Amino acid sequence: MEGRMSRILEEGLTFDDVLLVPQRSGIASRKDVDTSTQLTPKIKLAIPIISANMDTVTEYQTAAAMAQQGGLGIIHRFMSVDQQVGQVMKVKRLEGLIIKNPYTIGPHITLAEAREIMDRYGTSVLVVNRHRKLLGILTFRDLRFERDFKKPVSQAMTKGKKLVTGNPAITIERAEALLHKHRIEKLPLVDRQGRLVGLITSKDLIKRIKFPTATKDRQGRLMVGAAIGVKEGFLERAEALIEAEVDVLVVDIAHGHSELAIETVKAVKKRFPKTEVIAGNVATAEGVRDLQTAGADAVKVGVGPG
Repeated sequence: MEGRMSRILEEGLTFDDVLLVPQRSGIASRKDVDTSTQLTPKIKLAIPIISANMDTVTEYQTAAAMAQQGGLGIIHRFMSVDQQVGQVMKVKRLEGLIIKNPYTIGPHITLAEAREIMDRYGTSVLVVNRHRKLLGILTFRDLRFERDFKKPVSQAMTKGKKLVTGNPAITIERAEALLHKHRIEKLPLVDRQGRLVGLITSKDLIKRIKFPTATKDRQGRLMVGAAIGVKEGFLERAEALIEAEVDVLVVDIAHGHSELAIETVKAVKKRFPKTEVIAGNVATAEGVRDLQTAGADAVKVGVGPG
């Protein structure tokens, strides 16, 4: 008992108790400061900040903003699996050099139906195709002053000679040149058979310049994490999130140094060995070691930070 009490009564420090002593520096500008850190073996952050996986803190808007600035957001788990998957997909779709699976529609649906789809998915462009063959594109601009929303999409979409396209192997520079030359904002990518394979938007290219240190995956999409629990159904939730291409899973539990947390990490890493897993929170060296041994790629340390 005395040993435990001595550990509890040891002097501790918190953030407000510590100041860094200014020292001589050779850095000419604050822009030259490098705060990047390796979060996990596969994820590097430009700024060492992660938003907490709490329902009052992180959903897709916060997660996207964090990734754009060079950090990372963790979508909380207090929603259905489908809702959480949808949140992850919104972040992954928000930007990227090439949108691999743009929203598509057929040429015969009405403009009213097309507008409803735009509103539902929060997109300003729909690609019109038939059997994967590109027919045209419909943007919010095409609907802005439209009065007859009962007519089919085929009568309002950009098509034929007015439709500018690129090939799947196009470079960033070439895409920028085409967008500028033709004064367009959307560039569908098609293969030699005329099949749609992706979409490039000027908005995404501008974001690459505006957010040069954004946390992105190999496809140029924003990275995002998501939380899972430790009770029944956690593996099914993990699988659904992985299929949605989440970049890291966070095992969310009040006390990270528990058998439940340790066994959950083991189970997730066994079933999905290539998936990055963060576990916590813990406040002791033993807690860190146990979670690391279980397979955690990173451990959250500290009581109260989220």
